[in-house]
Amino acid sequence: MAKVYVGNLPLDCRVRDIEDLFWKYGRIRDIDLKTPSRPPAFAFVTFESTMDAEDAIRGRDGVDFEGQRLRVEMSRASGGFGDRGGDGDRGGGGG
Repeated sequence: MAKVYVGNLPLDCRVRDIEDLFWKYGRIRDIDLKTPSRPPAFAFVTFESTMDAEDAIRGRDGVDFEGQRLRVEMSRASGGFGDRGGDGDRGGGGG
């Protein structure tokens, strides 16, 4: 499992809105939405797979959502990128 932090959410955001943003990246285990008294709201989305979480970060970080630019990153409690092993290639240009 891997937990993703989603920041800069509007205060009227609902769990369903977050599901709609992230369902296509993989199986979601849990969504923990936090709506503090002062903006912005934030959430933690737990994916079954670290690879799915990394895909969600690449796909949603910096995206405009209801006038807000989302901040999406691996939660510090998750351990960050590289948990799944491999060669560490994060994409980029090729020839």
